Amino acid sequence: MKARLSEHLRGVRAGESVIVLDRRTPIARLVPFERNDEGLVVEAARGSLRELEVPDPALPGTDIIEELLAERGDRL
Repeated sequence: MKARLSEHLRGVRAGESVIVLDRRTPIARLVPFERNDEGLVVEAARGSLRELEVPDPALPGTDIIEELLAERGDRL
């Protein structure tokens, strides 16, 4: 899937459905988007990885989940 993602997406854009397998087990289906669809929206990345700010390392004993939720704020 990963090696041929662009090809699969062109097929979906043309109206095809793509079934995604994980070790021969169907786990997802890519289908053409319809305006009334709901679900996870994934946007293309902007910029370069080199432009990302790297956070300071967590101190020992830090609750990583609590820190992540605080950072995300209302973006959940």
